Amino acid sequence: MSEKRILLVEDDVNLGTILAEFLTMKNFKVDLCKDGEEGYTSYNKNIYDLCLLDVMMPKKDGFTLAKEIRQANKKIPIIFLTAKSMQNDKIEGLKLGADDYITKPFSTEELLLRIHAILKRSASINDFVSTKNYSIGKYVFDYQKKELKLKRYVQT
Repeated sequence: MSEKRILLVEDDVNLGTILAEFLTMKNFKVDLCKDGEEGYTSYNKNIYDLCLLDVMMPKKDGFTLAKEIRQANKKIPIIFLTAKSMQNDKIEGLKLGADDYITKPFSTEELLLRIHAILKRSASINDFVSTKNYSIGKYVFDYQKKELKLKRYVQT
């Protein structure tokens, strides 16, 4: 499995540094940004497998950043890491398309397990999408064209 790249956008320098170091030790490549604007710039310059976003940040909050990322890529996994624990905040984050919403304080081991679970699901989807044709009994499904055709058997 190749090294996965994570965009971590966290304005708390201590927490951001600890998380980046922890995830690096767990074989992820992590780009740490300290605000939403810097996070969006980094997102546009690089290719990421997952985004970890704080919600309350200077310059651009995590919800706004997530909306912008979702406009560019509807499939990239997003996890919010935030002190905002009200149900309304969680609902808003999930409605924006977040794959998970974790409130602070949290366990780094739990975060790691959630990251692995989400990446595993997204890899399965990407593997499925990258294949063009699927045989299903006497039918062939072309995923790219969204067509289901009857196989033509050649008799010899």
